[in-house]
Amino acid sequence: MPDRPSPLVAATGVVLDTRGRVLVLAPPDAADPRLPGGTVEDTETPEEGLARLLRKELDLALPAGRLLAVDSRPPGPAGANGPASANGPAGTNGPGGAAGRSLVVHIHLVGPVPPHRAAALSLLAGSVTGARWLAPDEACAALPAPVASRLRAALAALHTGSFAHLVDGVPHPGSPAGLDPARRVALEHSGTLDPASHRASRPKAVTAASVLFTDPGGRVLLVQPAYGRSDRWNLPGGGIDSDLGEIPRAAARREVHEEIGLDLAPGRLLAVNWSHKAGRPARIRFLYDGGVLDAPALARIRLDETELLQWRTVAPADLRGWVKPALRRQITACLTALATGAGPLELHAGRP
Repeated sequence: MPDRPSPLVAATGVVLDTRGRVLVLAPPDAADPRLPGGTVEDTETPEEGLARLLRKELDLALPAGRLLAVDSRPPGPAGANGPASANGPAGTNGPGGAAGRSLVVHIHLVGPVPPHRAAALSLLAGSVTGARWLAPDEACAALPAPVASRLRAALAALHTGSFAHLVDGVPHPGSPAGLDPARRVALEHSGTLDPASHRASRPKAVTAASVLFTDPGGRVLLVQPAYGRSDRWNLPGGGIDSDLGEIPRAAARREVHEEIGLDLAPGRLLAVNWSHKAGRPARIRFLYDGGVLDAPALARIRLDETELLQWRTVAPADLRGWVKPALRRQITACLTALATGAGPLELHAGRP
């Protein structure tokens, strides 16, 4: 209806550098610190509006990345937000919606910003007086409570590969990310969650399958990834496409074929490893025996150059210099299972 005010739509950027720090801006009028962003104008989408504001405020030509969260806020009291300017705190950082209008804020990931660009971030005159790269906890402490709540939920969505649904700055009971674990448990035990919210808010896990190959000398086949930290070598293998109905054993065979060009059926299951870090999904790895690869088999290895840089075989005693401790413990446990006929082993971060 033309006589009914429509909601304000705003877009906020969680701008990160390669160290995981958050960009926090200080307005020139000594107002509260804020995150980059503001009100979407005319026919802009939130992504277009955020990209425009990043260019205008920071001379930063980066697109709005993955949508991390949406916060719906009811109308605030008259004057609660001041003018709803594109770059001011009203659209993105104010305590509530403008007088008589609700506020819908889209929170997007931006970056990570390359180190040279982060160090030389150019601020246009008159828009902001300073930009600080803060650790996530420091950023949340510096920002006003409503903005800090959005940032915490957005970072939770980033770390879990999920999405946060906020209402007035508070995660909805069915929000897939951002809901405090203790509150989730309390809601479940009280029986107040509907089935859809229960499914959405349940903890998630990431599953993978790896294969342990050795050469005739007992050395372990390792591969160097072309992504992430290339100094951390891995076993051949990768994620399980469970959404396609793939089972761990089939994933192990597919990944080995894709990565190193060998189509070999995995042997017996040696171990299942469970690892967990606070604020991240649990990670479950199925480890299979790939058998012994002789010289002709090793010569047939053909790497997928989009995923791997090189391969090598490493003696068990030398694994410390090649793989991270948790994976080294998993490999050691699997080698023991191979030698003794034990297993499958149940491991937690590589420990039985």
